[in-house]
Amino acid sequence: MIQWLKNSKGGLIVVTLVRLFVAIEWLIAGLSKFKGNFTAKPFVMQAINHPVKDDFGNEAYPWFTAFLKTIVQPQMGLFNFLVQYGELLIGLGLLLGTLTTLANFFGLALNFIYLLAGSISTNPLLLFLGIIILLAGPNRFKIGFDYWLNPFLRRRIPFLDRKKKKYELHFY
Repeated sequence: MIQWLKNSKGGLIVVTLVRLFVAIEWLIAGLSKFKGNFTAKPFVMQAINHPVKDDFGNEAYPWFTAFLKTIVQPQMGLFNFLVQYGELLIGLGLLLGTLTTLANFFGLALNFIYLLAGSISTNPLLLFLGIIILLAGPNRFKIGFDYWLNPFLRRRIPFLDRKKKKYELHFY
């Protein structure tokens, strides 16, 4: 299945359609946060006050709750900005096929964060589809601006060029 996604024209079409569906979902989520005065505070407070429980009724991710209390809560303005623009940029990147791998990575990261906070919503589906996009290899960006952008970046940024010799480290 993975080889089919990576190497076939059918896989190219399927992964492109999946990528566009995920892009639209992220765009809708991001754009909806620009209506009114968006704040992640109710979401963060819900995750802090009612954390995800394990099978024994204990807090499943105490480290995540501590992260929300000590880092996110005091910097709520920054995280409001990151969520709004992050979701929008993930959607645009996937829709246009620009920096697709990076956009997909951050989409997967947000899906994991939302799941750790206890928000099911569409996150499991988007997580599954994001993994499909990731597994599609180069087919994930053959239809989109990455088709031209990736070769350009590889020529300009030496460590991205896989054809150049690998540099070895010598310790004397």
